[in-house]
Amino acid sequence: FLVIEWPTFHEYRVGNGRLARGGGGRIIRGAVAWTWFDLCLPLFISFLWPKVDSTTLASIGVALSIFAWSRCNQVPYESVLEFPTLGIQLETHCGHPSLGPLFASRRFIHVSHLEDFVIHEGLWRWDVRYFLVAIKRSNNGSIMFHVAFENILPYFAILLEVYIVV
Repeated sequence: FLVIEWPTFHEYRVGNGRLARGGGGRIIRGAVAWTWFDLCLPLFISFLWPKVDSTTLASIGVALSIFAWSRCNQVPYESVLEFPTLGIQLETHCGHPSLGPLFASRRFIHVSHLEDFVIHEGLWRWDVRYFLVAIKRSNNGSIMFHVAFENILPYFAILLEVYIVV
């Protein structure tokens, strides 16, 4: 959890460490930036390259594209930016963990459309998950819910700290 304070806004950033809960420091399987498979894949393709025809090469290209997309579609961090006189902005940054964010998704909610900012709890299997939700009322009167930190889902203590300040 990182708080960045600027004269005009405050950013509350939650990083995706993907460490096992409980403080053991064990990395969850599938959350490592580079694996042995990633390192051996170019070597394997270099052996197959001279032996394949164009249709097999096209299918290998599609498979590699899907693999690269899955590796670069991870969420390194999410943040809530608070602009005191303007509103709040919810950001999700996606990219490879070792390359940094490649693209970002941003949702700005103007202070006149912001109804409330609440902590909501939900049940997922046998676990209680806490969500930080911005309730937005649009011009036509419909209500929309925007979840902050929707991919990372940090602990309640972090959500409470962001909730108190915003």
